[in-house]
Amino acid sequence: MFIDSFIGYLKAERNYSVHTLRAYAGDLRSFEEFMARIDESISFFDADVDIVRAWVASLMDAGAAPSSVCRKLSALRSFYSYCRSTDASLSNPAVVLQGPKRRSKLPVFLKESEMDMLIDEVQFGEGYVACRDRMVMMLFYETGMRLSELVALDVDDIDFGASVVKVLGKRSKERVIPFGNGLKSELERYLEVREQFADNSAGALFLSSHARRISNSQVYRMVNGRLSHVSSVSKRSPHVLRHTFATAMLNNDAEIGAVKELLGHERLATTEIYTHLTFEELRRFYDKAHPRAGNN
Repeated sequence: MFIDSFIGYLKAERNYSVHTLRAYAGDLRSFEEFMARIDESISFFDADVDIVRAWVASLMDAGAAPSSVCRKLSALRSFYSYCRSTDASLSNPAVVLQGPKRRSKLPVFLKESEMDMLIDEVQFGEGYVACRDRMVMMLFYETGMRLSELVALDVDDIDFGASVVKVLGKRSKERVIPFGNGLKSELERYLEVREQFADNSAGALFLSSHARRISNSQVYRMVNGRLSHVSSVSKRSPHVLRHTFATAMLNNDAEIGAVKELLGHERLATTEIYTHLTFEELRRFYDKAHPRAGNN
C-alpha cells in the first residue's frame, strides 16, 4: 500500500517516466522481500541502517552493477523522504549510506566518416520504410534526441518556418532543437513519401509498415541493423547516435553549454563526459602518431 501511494505521488506530482516508476517500484519490493527473508515481522518502518547496509551488501554479492545499487538506494531514500512528509517522527535509514563508486565508462560513438558513409553512401532501398529508416538515422544524428523523444514525434512538432523540432523530454520537459537546411529538405521530401504511404498529413511522424506509430523496439532493431553496415562498435543503439551527435558537436567547436541544452541535460556534469571522450580520442591520436609517445 505504501509503495503504491509513493509511486502514485511520483507519477502525479513529479512527472517521473513510466520506466523510472517501474524501476523504483521493483527496487522497493526488492528491499521488502529482503526484509521478509530476515524476519517476516519487519516492515519498512522497523528497518535501520544495518538492515539497509546488509541489503546493499547482498546486492553487490549477487553481482549488481554499482549504478544499479545506487539507483536502488536513491529509490529507498526518496521513499522514506515521502513517508516523512506525513510523519516527521519516522527516520530515514538510507540517508546516511553512500552507494558504491560507479565505474566511469566513456560512451560509445561512431566516427563522423562512418555516419557520412551511412547517410550518403549506404543504399537503404525503395519505398516508404526505406525512406523512413534513413530519415530516422539522420534525425538522431543531427539533433541528438532520445529514442523515446523521436518515437513520440508528431508531424506538427516540426516547424519548417523556424527550422526547429519540438520534443518532449524526461519528466515531460519540452525543448526546441534547431536543424539545418540540409535536414529541412530531407524532412520535406520524407513527408511527401509519408503522405503517399499513409494518405494522412497529420499524426505520428514515423509510421510502421502498418501505418501506425512506430515503436521503440522497432526503431532499436532498425538502428542496430543499419549501423552494422558501417561500424564494428560493440553497441549499435539509438543512444550511440545521441553520443555521436554530442561528440561531433564538441569536436567541431560547439560550446558545451549549447550542447547541454540541445541534449536536454539537467546538469552540465552530464554533458562533460563528452569532453573526456574527445580528450581520449586526442590521446589515442597522439600516442599513435608522435614518435616519442611510447617513451613517455
